Amino acid sequence: MDVNEVSDTIKEAVEAEHEIDKAEAKASERHRHRAALAIAVPAAVLAVGELGGDKAKDAMIHNNIEASDTWNFYQAKNIRQTIYKLQADTLAREIAAPGAAPDRKAALEGDLAKYKKTVARYEDEPDPAAPGDATKGEGKKQLQARAKSYQAAREIAEKKNDSFDFAKMVLQLSIVLGSVSILATSRPLLWLAGGLGVVGAILT
Repeated sequence: MDVNEVSDTIKEAVEAEHEIDKAEAKASERHRHRAALAIAVPAAVLAVGELGGDKAKDAMIHNNIEASDTWNFYQAKNIRQTIYKLQADTLAREIAAPGAAPDRKAALEGDLAKYKKTVARYEDEPDPAAPGDATKGEGKKQLQARAKSYQAAREIAEKKNDSFDFAKMVLQLSIVLGSVSILATSRPLLWLAGGLGVVGAILT
């Protein structure tokens, strides 16, 4: 092998190595672009998930307060109803007692009718504007239905909040793995980050 052949062989080896370096650099650049996209998308979804989680948390707190207030109102109405029931029982005994004067008896019967009417109103007093809506009105029946509807809404908001919390955790893990995949130039890590990003987006 003469000097020219050796020179050509070295030149070819250098050029081949240079082409390999260029291909590796190009592949690495492509990997970085894909990783950046795999990080940016979950980060955007995470921002939306934060808003959704805050909204669910606010709904949970609001419905919990409303349910508590409505049950308190129900208890107050129940106490007042019990007082009227006791007074009605007392009047009924007075009316039934022997020797009551007719005019006194008539007055007591009028009071008894009022008390019974009040007891019935405290039990069931639908809203005249929405008589078909079981949650509208001031009676115990309506208050109980309203309190239960607030409790149901609170439970739904609580489940949504839990789902958002889990989604945020998955998305944050996706972002971390995407960042690590850039440093390690690891395609499997990038695929794992992308998969977790999809799962997090679905949960959000």
